[in-house]
Amino acid sequence: MNIDRMVMALAGTLTLVGLALATAFSPWWLLLTAFVGLNLLQASFTGLCPAAVVLRRLGVEKGCAFR
Repeated sequence: MNIDRMVMALAGTLTLVGLALATAFSPWWLLLTAFVGLNLLQASFTGLCPAAVVLRRLGVEKGCAFR
């Protein structure tokens, strides 16, 4: 699995976890979902994704989006 797919999997997982926690415990967990969405938006404009940087340092194979 390359960085591109791992970033999408991480974003999707955190979004679903945030929604589940907001439903089960507190609407404040929606801030996690908002953070993920804002991070994806800024990454689309700047090309800089903190998760991709961390994964690259861990030795994950590069994809075409985050070089």
